[in-house]
Amino acid sequence: MPGKKILMLTGDFTEEYEIFVYQQAMEAVGHTVHVVCPDKKAGDILRTSLHDFEGDQTYTEKLGHNVTINKTFSEAENQLDQYHAVYCAGGRGPEYIRTDKRVQAMVRHFHEQKKPIFTICHGVQILIAVDGVVRGKKVGALGACEPEVTLAGGTYIDLSPTEAYVDGTMVSAKGWTALAAFIRECLKVLGTEIHHT
Repeated sequence: MPGKKILMLTGDFTEEYEIFVYQQAMEAVGHTVHVVCPDKKAGDILRTSLHDFEGDQTYTEKLGHNVTINKTFSEAENQLDQYHAVYCAGGRGPEYIRTDKRVQAMVRHFHEQKKPIFTICHGVQILIAVDGVVRGKKVGALGACEPEVTLAGGTYIDLSPTEAYVDGTMVSAKGWTALAAFIRECLKVLGTEIHHT
Protein backbone atom coordinates (compact mmCIF):
# COMPACT_ATOMS: atom_id res chain seq x y z
CA MET A 1 0.00 0.00 0.00
CA PRO A 2 1.42 3.42 -0.92
CA GLY A 3 2.13 5.89 1.85
CA LYS A 4 -0.43 8.47 2.91
CA LYS A 5 -0.09 12.25 2.90
CA ILE A 6 -0.61 14.04 6.20
CA LEU A 7 -1.00 17.79 6.58
CA MET A 8 0.55 19.12 9.81
CA LEU A 9 -0.80 22.49 10.95
CA THR A 10 1.73 24.47 12.99
CA GLY A 11 2.60 27.96 14.10
CA ASP A 12 5.63 29.55 15.66
CA PHE A 13 6.41 28.04 19.08
CA THR A 14 4.56 24.82 18.46
CA GLU A 15 5.90 22.03 20.71
CA GLU A 16 9.14 20.73 19.16
CA TYR A 17 8.65 17.04 19.96
CA GLU A 18 5.13 17.08 18.56
CA ILE A 19 6.57 18.21 15.24
CA PHE A 20 9.86 16.32 14.92
CA VAL A 21 8.95 12.99 16.54
CA TYR A 22 5.62 12.75 14.74
CA GLN A 23 7.02 13.73 11.34
CA GLN A 24 10.02 11.40 11.54
CA ALA A 25 7.97 8.43 12.79
CA MET A 26 5.42 8.82 10.00
CA GLU A 27 8.11 9.24 7.36
CA ALA A 28 9.96 6.17 8.69
CA VAL A 29 6.98 4.00 7.73
CA GLY A 30 6.54 5.57 4.30
CA HIS A 31 4.07 8.39 4.87
CA THR A 32 4.60 11.99 3.74
CA VAL A 33 4.13 14.80 6.26
CA HIS A 34 3.84 18.36 5.02
CA VAL A 35 4.57 20.88 7.78
CA VAL A 36 2.75 24.13 7.06
CA CYS A 37 2.23 27.45 8.82
CA PRO A 38 0.06 30.38 7.71
CA ASP A 39 1.95 32.89 5.55
CA LYS A 40 5.10 30.73 5.42
CA LYS A 41 6.49 28.99 2.39
CA ALA A 42 8.69 25.95 1.85
CA GLY A 43 12.18 26.72 3.17
CA ASP A 44 11.02 29.23 5.78
CA ILE A 45 11.94 28.67 9.43
CA LEU A 46 9.44 27.88 12.17
CA ARG A 47 10.53 28.55 15.76
CA THR A 48 9.57 25.87 18.27
CA SER A 49 9.37 25.57 22.02
CA LEU A 50 9.95 22.79 24.54
CA HIS A 51 7.41 22.31 27.31
CA ASP A 52 7.92 20.35 30.51
CA PHE A 53 6.40 19.89 33.94
CA GLU A 54 9.07 20.74 36.50
CA GLY A 55 7.09 21.03 39.72
CA ASP A 56 5.42 24.39 39.09
CA GLN A 57 1.69 25.00 38.85
CA THR A 58 1.90 24.92 35.06
CA TYR A 59 4.35 23.81 32.40
CA THR A 60 7.60 25.57 31.64
CA GLU A 61 8.53 26.75 28.17
CA LYS A 62 11.98 26.93 26.62
CA LEU A 63 13.21 27.71 23.12
CA GLY A 64 13.40 24.63 20.90
CA HIS A 65 15.12 23.85 17.61
CA ASN A 66 14.10 25.51 14.36
CA VAL A 67 11.97 23.57 11.88
CA THR A 68 12.21 24.10 8.14
CA ILE A 69 8.75 24.36 6.61
CA ASN A 70 8.55 21.80 3.79
CA LYS A 71 5.36 22.94 2.04
CA THR A 72 4.12 26.40 1.13
CA PHE A 73 0.90 27.12 3.02
CA SER A 74 -0.98 28.45 0.01
CA GLU A 75 -0.04 25.38 -2.05
CA ALA A 76 -1.35 23.02 0.62
CA GLU A 77 -4.47 25.15 0.90
CA ASN A 78 -5.20 24.51 -2.78
CA GLN A 79 -4.36 20.78 -2.66
CA LEU A 80 -6.43 19.57 0.31
CA ASP A 81 -7.94 16.71 -1.70
CA GLN A 82 -4.45 15.16 -1.89
CA TYR A 83 -4.21 14.74 1.89
CA HIS A 84 -5.50 11.71 3.76
CA ALA A 85 -5.40 13.26 7.25
CA VAL A 86 -4.70 16.46 9.18
CA TYR A 87 -2.57 16.68 12.32
CA CYS A 88 -2.80 19.60 14.76
CA ALA A 89 0.35 19.76 16.85
CA GLY A 90 0.24 21.47 20.25
CA GLY A 91 2.22 24.11 22.08
CA ARG A 92 1.77 27.85 21.53
CA GLY A 93 1.12 27.75 17.78
CA PRO A 94 -2.56 26.74 18.04
CA GLU A 95 -3.32 29.78 20.20
CA TYR A 96 -2.91 32.10 17.24
CA ILE A 97 -3.32 30.02 14.07
CA ARG A 98 -6.81 28.92 15.18
CA THR A 99 -8.09 32.43 14.44
CA ASP A 100 -6.86 32.27 10.82
CA LYS A 101 -9.86 31.74 8.52
CA ARG A 102 -7.69 29.75 6.08
CA VAL A 103 -6.68 27.31 8.83
CA GLN A 104 -10.32 26.99 9.85
CA ALA A 105 -11.27 26.23 6.23
CA MET A 106 -8.62 23.51 6.09
CA VAL A 107 -9.92 21.85 9.26
CA ARG A 108 -13.50 22.18 7.99
CA HIS A 109 -12.49 20.32 4.80
CA PHE A 110 -11.14 17.32 6.74
CA HIS A 111 -14.19 17.31 9.03
CA GLU A 112 -16.73 17.52 6.21
CA GLN A 113 -14.90 14.91 4.12
CA LYS A 114 -14.75 12.63 7.19
CA LYS A 115 -10.98 12.30 6.87
CA PRO A 116 -8.87 11.42 9.93
CA ILE A 117 -8.11 14.26 12.32
CA PHE A 118 -5.21 13.91 14.76
CA THR A 119 -4.69 16.31 17.68
CA ILE A 120 -2.34 16.47 20.64
CA CYS A 121 -2.00 18.86 23.58
CA HIS A 122 -3.19 22.40 22.63
CA GLY A 123 -3.80 21.26 19.04
CA VAL A 124 -7.45 20.81 19.98
CA GLN A 125 -7.75 24.61 20.10
CA ILE A 126 -7.51 24.61 16.30
CA LEU A 127 -10.36 22.11 16.06
CA ILE A 128 -12.53 23.99 18.56
CA ALA A 129 -12.34 27.10 16.37
CA VAL A 130 -14.40 25.26 13.73
CA ASP A 131 -18.00 24.67 14.73
CA GLY A 132 -18.97 21.03 14.99
CA VAL A 133 -15.55 19.38 14.77
CA VAL A 134 -15.39 18.24 18.40
CA ARG A 135 -19.14 18.30 19.10
CA GLY A 136 -20.20 14.85 20.28
CA LYS A 137 -16.60 13.59 20.33
CA LYS A 138 -14.54 12.32 23.24
CA VAL A 139 -11.24 14.18 23.11
CA GLY A 140 -8.01 14.11 25.09
CA ALA A 141 -5.88 17.25 25.40
CA LEU A 142 -3.84 19.16 27.94
CA GLY A 143 -6.01 19.69 31.03
CA ALA A 144 -6.09 23.46 30.51
CA CYS A 145 -8.13 22.85 27.34
CA GLU A 146 -10.95 21.02 29.15
CA PRO A 147 -13.29 24.05 29.41
CA GLU A 148 -12.89 24.79 25.69
CA VAL A 149 -13.59 21.18 24.71
CA THR A 150 -16.73 21.20 26.88
CA LEU A 151 -17.96 24.56 25.54
CA ALA A 152 -17.52 23.24 21.98
CA GLY A 153 -19.80 20.30 22.76
CA GLY A 154 -17.12 17.67 23.20
CA THR A 155 -16.40 15.41 26.15
CA TYR A 156 -12.96 15.94 27.64
CA ILE A 157 -11.14 12.69 28.45
CA ASP A 158 -8.54 13.01 31.23
CA LEU A 159 -5.93 10.68 29.77
CA SER A 160 -2.75 9.61 31.52
CA PRO A 161 0.40 11.29 30.19
CA THR A 162 1.17 8.24 28.03
CA GLU A 163 -2.28 7.38 26.64
CA ALA A 164 -4.01 8.21 23.37
CA TYR A 165 -7.73 8.07 22.67
CA VAL A 166 -9.56 7.15 19.47
CA ASP A 167 -13.10 8.30 18.69
CA GLY A 168 -13.94 7.18 15.17
CA THR A 169 -11.21 8.66 12.98
CA MET A 170 -10.15 11.28 15.53
CA VAL A 171 -7.05 10.46 17.57
CA SER A 172 -6.08 12.64 20.53
CA ALA A 173 -3.59 12.75 23.38
CA LYS A 174 -2.64 14.97 26.31
CA GLY A 175 0.89 15.88 25.23
CA TRP A 176 4.28 14.84 23.91
CA THR A 177 4.81 12.15 26.56
CA ALA A 178 2.04 10.21 24.81
CA LEU A 179 3.64 10.32 21.35
CA ALA A 180 4.33 6.56 21.20
CA ALA A 181 0.69 5.64 21.87
CA PHE A 182 -0.57 8.57 19.79
CA ILE A 183 1.49 7.64 16.73
CA ARG A 184 0.53 3.98 17.09
CA GLU A 185 -3.18 4.89 17.03
CA CYS A 186 -2.73 7.33 14.14
CA LEU A 187 -1.07 4.56 12.14
CA LYS A 188 -3.99 2.22 12.85
CA VAL A 189 -6.51 4.82 11.68
CA LEU A 190 -4.44 5.32 8.51
CA GLY A 191 -4.51 1.56 7.90
CA THR A 192 -0.76 1.17 8.39
CA GLU A 193 0.34 -2.23 9.66
CA ILE A 194 3.81 -2.96 11.00
CA HIS A 195 4.88 -6.59 11.02
CA HIS A 196 7.83 -7.89 13.02
CA THR A 197 9.80 -10.88 11.78
